[in-house]
Amino acid sequence: MDYLGCGRVVRPLSYNHVEYVVSKFTDINEKIIPFIQKYPILGNKNLDFQDFCKVSLAIKNKEHLTTEGLENIKIFKSRMNRGRI
Repeated sequence: MDYLGCGRVVRPLSYNHVEYVVSKFTDINEKIIPFIQKYPILGNKNLDFQDFCKVSLAIKNKEHLTTEGLENIKIFKSRMNRGRI
């Protein structure tokens, strides 16, 4: 939180892990995404991050306000995490 200047710890998950949440859209676009682009995620999770960036861009361009844009976002979401083939 201190390093990125945003977000909050919601609850501890275990001795070594916490749940860190960033919900402010500008913080996600201006701090979290550039940080992860600078220090890339390795493995399949990078594909999820790329989809996350596409969704973020769609929201930034207000595409989520149209039916077609919202359907595209749902497609990106459906293939994240365990939905990816």
